Amino acid sequence: MMAASSRGSRAVRGIFSSSPTICSRCATTRFYSAAAAAEIKASVTDAAPPPPTKSPYPYDIRSGLVLTRPPLLTRTLHPFENAYYFYQKRLEERLNTPFITSIYFKPDTAAQLDWSLKVQERGGTVAKELGTYHGKSSKAWDDELKVGDQLSSQESVLNSLLKDAAARVSDDAEVIAPEDVVPVERPVERLSEADKKNDVRRLDRQMERTLYLVVKGPDGWGFPADVLKDENLHEGAKRVMDQAAGVNMNTWLVGRVPVAHLVQEPVLGKSGEVQKKGQKTFFIKGRIMAGQADLKGNPFGYTDFKWLTREELEKELAPEYFRGVRNMMADR
Repeated sequence: MMAASSRGSRAVRGIFSSSPTICSRCATTRFYSAAAAAEIKASVTDAAPPPPTKSPYPYDIRSGLVLTRPPLLTRTLHPFENAYYFYQKRLEERLNTPFITSIYFKPDTAAQLDWSLKVQERGGTVAKELGTYHGKSSKAWDDELKVGDQLSSQESVLNSLLKDAAARVSDDAEVIAPEDVVPVERPVERLSEADKKNDVRRLDRQMERTLYLVVKGPDGWGFPADVLKDENLHEGAKRVMDQAAGVNMNTWLVGRVPVAHLVQEPVLGKSGEVQKKGQKTFFIKGRIMAGQADLKGNPFGYTDFKWLTREELEKELAPEYFRGVRNMMADR
């Protein structure tokens, strides 16, 4: 009886007490006194508001265009490559079937006489650039060139082909005197006039390499770029190219996915306020087919432009700028 009375008195005190009671099932606080609930509500209302969350650093999203001119010529071969291909030609000459002249030339014609004369001068070798070579004789095994031999060089091969291309027999089937032979015009040199003058504005320089268009603005040399204006990245890149270098260029975008990006952190004051916005620049790749850049009247303050190779860009661009774009550049 005493225990029951004690439990009852504790229950009565809990009902009229101002202290909250925790429900073990729902783990929530319930107030059974209106005065206590009002007191708790007032204390919560008068408490200081939670500190605001720190906003991220502001950035300007920019779109730029990496405009490239692809190589116009195949690269110059290494001397080892020239020697290897020369050896392969001699091996093919040794293993192929005999050349049957009557299949390709009619008898007693100017073409047949011209062919016979040139093969005789080459010592019976059918190939034009292999030199004196007896691929079918007992000495055919000894056909490797010695170290330093210039017979496999591109200049020697070119001279051999040009000499063979010159007509030695006239249309009347008469042999032309050596002093009257009209030589075939040599092809244009791989080194252009722009290379000799080191004119970095011309597109006919470094024709074995990929060239990149860079412009000089208030912040130095870089690829043309601008802040986006309610447009996609590829639309912004096209707009920047048209406004910066004019519309007198035949260009096209390789794709709509950025090939590189740069991040410039904002400048903060001592108390953490932003003094200068940061920049996030995404570059789209493009190709130029014809035309030339023209910076007159551009709204970005560009004053000069250059067409540079990868190695030249490394010297011209700022180190942190080049590190951000170097991985999207071709090896040649």
